[in-house]
Amino acid sequence: MAEKDIRNLSALLSARTRGSEGRKSLAGSFRVSWATTMAMSFEWPWQYRFPPFFTLQPNVDTRQKQLTAWCSLVLSFCRLHKQSSMTVMEAQESPLFNNVKLQRKLPVESIQIVLEELRKKGNLEWLDKSKSSFLIMWRRPEEWGKLIYQWVSRSGQNNSVFTLYELTNGEDTEDEEFHGLDEATLLRALQALQQEHKAEIITVSDGRGVKFF
Repeated sequence: MAEKDIRNLSALLSARTRGSEGRKSLAGSFRVSWATTMAMSFEWPWQYRFPPFFTLQPNVDTRQKQLTAWCSLVLSFCRLHKQSSMTVMEAQESPLFNNVKLQRKLPVESIQIVLEELRKKGNLEWLDKSKSSFLIMWRRPEEWGKLIYQWVSRSGQNNSVFTLYELTNGEDTEDEEFHGLDEATLLRALQALQQEHKAEIITVSDGRGVKFF
C-alpha cells in the first residue's frame, strides 16, 4: 500500500476518533442481502468506504484504531441482523468483510485477528479447535442475563419456570430485546444467572427450561 494512503488512513482514524466521542460517525446507507434473502438497511461506518481500511496496517497505533473500528462494525452488523454464529469463510464472503462496490475484501488472516480481538473483549467464542466457526455475542452473556432477570423481576415472574422456547419466543417477551435470541447465547446467559444463584437450568417435559429465583 502506498505510504500516502497509510498516512491518510492514520490521520482519518485519529481525526474521527477525536471528533466522534459520544456519537456515531456514519456514512452511506446500503441494502444487504442475507441467507434468508431478506434485505435489511444498514448504516455502514465511514471507514467501510475507504479502501485502506481493508488492509491491517503495521503501525501499532493505526492498527489498533482499525481493530477497534472493525470490532464495532462486526457487533453492529450482527446485532442488526441477529446473526449469532457463522464460519470464517461465510464471514469473508458476507458484506461484512467484503465490500463489492470497492472490490475490497478483508483477508482471512486479518479476519481471524479481528475475531480474536472480539474474543478478548468477551464478545466472541470459538466453536471449534480449528477456529473456523464462531459464536458472536453483541451483548456478553452476563449482559443478556441481566436483561432477562430484569424482565423476570419487573413482571413478577420470580419462582416461575419457563421452557427456553417460551422465554425467547413467547408472547410475553415480544417487546423485549432478548426475544428471538438464539439458544446457544440464551444458555450462556442463563448459566451466568445460575452462577449468581438467580436461576437454575432444568429439564422439562419438552426439553430444557429454567427456574428463576
